[in-house]
Amino acid sequence: MENMMNKLRNLDAYPKINEDFYSRTLSGGVITLASSIVMLLLFLSELRLYLHSVTESKLVVDTSRGETLRINFDVTFSALPCSILSLDAMDISGEQHLDVKHDIIKKRIDSNGNVIESRPDGIGAPKIDKPLQRHGGRLEHNETYCGSCYGAEANDEDCCNNCEEVREAYRKKGWAISNPDLIDQCKREGFLQRIKDEEGEGCNIYGFLEVNKVAGNFHFAPGKSFQQSNVHVHDLLAFQKDSFNISHKINRLSFGDYFPGVVNPLDGVHWTQDNPSGMYQYFIKVVPTVYTDVSGHTIQSNQFSVTEHYRGTEIGNLQFLPGVFFFYDLSPIKVTFTEEHISFLHFLTNVCAIVGGVFTVSGILDSFIYHGQKAIKKKMEIGKFS
Repeated sequence: MENMMNKLRNLDAYPKINEDFYSRTLSGGVITLASSIVMLLLFLSELRLYLHSVTESKLVVDTSRGETLRINFDVTFSALPCSILSLDAMDISGEQHLDVKHDIIKKRIDSNGNVIESRPDGIGAPKIDKPLQRHGGRLEHNETYCGSCYGAEANDEDCCNNCEEVREAYRKKGWAISNPDLIDQCKREGFLQRIKDEEGEGCNIYGFLEVNKVAGNFHFAPGKSFQQSNVHVHDLLAFQKDSFNISHKINRLSFGDYFPGVVNPLDGVHWTQDNPSGMYQYFIKVVPTVYTDVSGHTIQSNQFSVTEHYRGTEIGNLQFLPGVFFFYDLSPIKVTFTEEHISFLHFLTNVCAIVGGVFTVSGILDSFIYHGQKAIKKKMEIGKFS
């Protein structure tokens, strides 16, 4: 047994020195104090990293198919009234959403950006005379009203009882209304008068769109849109204006749900129009993103980058549709973010590395100073130090 103990004693890699042989110096005390502080700071930093999660990122090929893309927007037009502003969306698959009204809200604002109390649609000038029936006569007592669609009826039973229904019937036919005052419903509702009353107002429009996950565009522009000879056009004649101010501020624009750390580059962007009219275009590259938190909850979302372009035109010469256009395309690469905690063994390894590393470096530094001082002192004693 004694022999075994002696063998274990010979394996000791840390031989002890009698305290009588220790030599303590002032420089050694300073180095010990400094190294202890450094060691403590590095330990606290490592402890903070251990207690908080870290995010690992990875790039993979996006193999998803048949999904939809949610576009959240909040845009303010300082000089474009809500009554003439419309939203359209279309993609390369041929699907179109014209004059979108569902899941969006419009707020009229004055020149100072304050919200104006909205009035219900269809209320304008007072109705002085009785509505004009489809057959030509005026609405009589106990008679059901059926307004004319002015040639845009899909069948003989169709009725257009207000200005909006007439405009919608014309849109489906691919026609434009040149003079709303010639339409009885629009004249009675004061369509042009309402546009004049809202002159100088702005509009805050916000909500979301659900579109196919393919390249496409959505745009805010004046007038009701329709297809004419397979060309997307807007009915601008009804407003009797030759210029439109599309100055705007993008309060928020995102593709998908929020996730921690996401940066939407267009949030808060403001642009003021100098020309009488024009087209402002945003070209967006959407990058699919998957975020998984520590608990395993997954968020399917997107990031995007953007470039901008403006096409101006002279007054009275509308060569292209005035409005704000967002053209988006999807990246074939998906980014995945995964939150995870550092393992305890990894934390323990780093702490050991900190303690051992600082201890070793401080020992080398102390030895260098000690032997340097000793050598200088010896040379001074023999008179060779100069």
